[in-house]
Amino acid sequence: YWINGTRFGLESAIDADVGPNSLQSYQLSYSEHFSLMAEYKAEGKNAPELVLEKPLDREQQSSHLLIFTAVEGGDPVQTGTTQIRVKVTDANDNPPVFSQDVYKVSLRENSPPGTFVLKVKATDQDEGISAEITYSFKTLRGIGNMFVLDHQSGEIKSNDPIDFEISSSYTISIEAKDGGGMTGECKIILDIVDENDNAPEVVFTSVSSSITEDAEPGTVIALFKTHDKDLGENGEVTCLIKEKVPFRIESSANNYYKLVTDGSPQLQ
Repeated sequence: YWINGTRFGLESAIDADVGPNSLQSYQLSYSEHFSLMAEYKAEGKNAPELVLEKPLDREQQSSHLLIFTAVEGGDPVQTGTTQIRVKVTDANDNPPVFSQDVYKVSLRENSPPGTFVLKVKATDQDEGISAEITYSFKTLRGIGNMFVLDHQSGEIKSNDPIDFEISSSYTISIEAKDGGGMTGECKIILDIVDENDNAPEVVFTSVSSSITEDAEPGTVIALFKTHDKDLGENGEVTCLIKEKVPFRIESSANNYYKLVTDGSPQLQ
């Protein structure tokens, strides 16, 4: 890594003439990155030097072609030119960058282990080992061993059965690291799609052991509640009596019901 003002010595030109016809000066083709410096002393000229005026960026321009000219003092003026090709070698000055800062994906509940989830991709503008990228989970907090990540390809798969009732979503942080140690990060928001995989539960909270045959219609026989671990439409419970009996079900509150008489319970 070179800073502005860094000097690079150049080979001096040779002129067989002497006196005013000898080598007088040097010239350099225009470059915003380089300038030419040559100090003159009584005993002769110092070797010319190439001076860095602006930082080099290999990712923007990997090489620079300069024309270096030596000028003598004769009439007509004679010149000699040569090319200077500056090759900019890579420095690890760019971190890996993911194609997206945030990925949003969904996965169905009960997907078996080994189900493909997502493949993340990061790129690095450097070259060589500085551009070699490996992937890893930045943290396992909140995901445990639920997912596995291919460190070379960035492919993520499920590792355990997916259960919506345990967790309806996961936030996963992925880190990309290049060969020089620079890192980049992205976040994955994974929503689990609920499956109707839970049967409704019925719990009786109160039950009458007997009822008189002349009980009034609407007499409460039992109180019960229902619960379904699924959500949304999959968790909506409807209660009904299939048999033809002198009873009916009344809803008293959210998921709470009453079993009451519906007319005379007298047996015919």
